[in-house]
Amino acid sequence: MTKKKLALEVIERLKKEYPDAKCTLDYDKAWQLLVSVRLAAQCTDARVDQITPLLYEKFPTIEALAMADVADIEKIVRPCGLGNSKARDISACMKMLHYEYLDQVPDTMEELLKLPGVGRKSANLVLGDVFGKPAIVTDTHCIRLCNLIGLVDNIKEPAKVEKELWKIIPPEEGNDLCHRFVVHGRAVCVARRPNCAACCLQDVCKYGRKTMGE
Repeated sequence: MTKKKLALEVIERLKKEYPDAKCTLDYDKAWQLLVSVRLAAQCTDARVDQITPLLYEKFPTIEALAMADVADIEKIVRPCGLGNSKARDISACMKMLHYEYLDQVPDTMEELLKLPGVGRKSANLVLGDVFGKPAIVTDTHCIRLCNLIGLVDNIKEPAKVEKELWKIIPPEEGNDLCHRFVVHGRAVCVARRPNCAACCLQDVCKYGRKTMGE
C-alpha cells in the first residue's frame, strides 16, 4: 500500500472512530487560542483550560492583555510552567495584535509567524480551527502516530513531518485528522504502551502489524 493510500485509509477509519474530534483546548476567540497553545508548551491541555478562565477574568480582551504588566500575567500562568517566558510571549503577542493588527488575528501563515511565541504548530492550529483553512498540526501525538503507522519514516522534526504529510493527505482533511490523532493517541495508541489489540488501525499500522505478529 502506498503512503497516500494508507493515509486515506487512516483518515476514514479515524473519522468513523472519532467523528466529533476537535481541538482539546477551550477557547471562544482566535486570540484566546493563541494564548492557550502558547501555555500548552510542556503542559497538559487540561491544566491550561483550568488557568485560562482566570487569565481572561482579569484580562478579558487583547487590549487588556497588551496593557498588562508581564509580572501580573506570570502570576496567573505560572502553574503552566515556564511562566516568565510564556508571560513575556503572551504580552508581546497581544501588543502586536493590538497595535499592528487592530485587535484582529491575521489569517495567513506568514503573518501569524511574525507574532511572538507563535510557531508553525500554533499557526496551523489557528488557520485550521478558526479560519477553516488547510492545516496540519504536527504536535507530539501526530509525529509519534505517523511514525508508528508508517505515514512517515523515522522523521521527528515537526516541520519535516508536516512537509511529508502535505504530500499524502488531502488539504481539507489535515486539520481534523490531527485532532483525531490527539484523541487516538490518548485513548488507544498511548505513548510507551500502545493498545494495538484495541486499535482500529492495527491491520494497516506498521507498528501494529509487527506487534501483533502479522
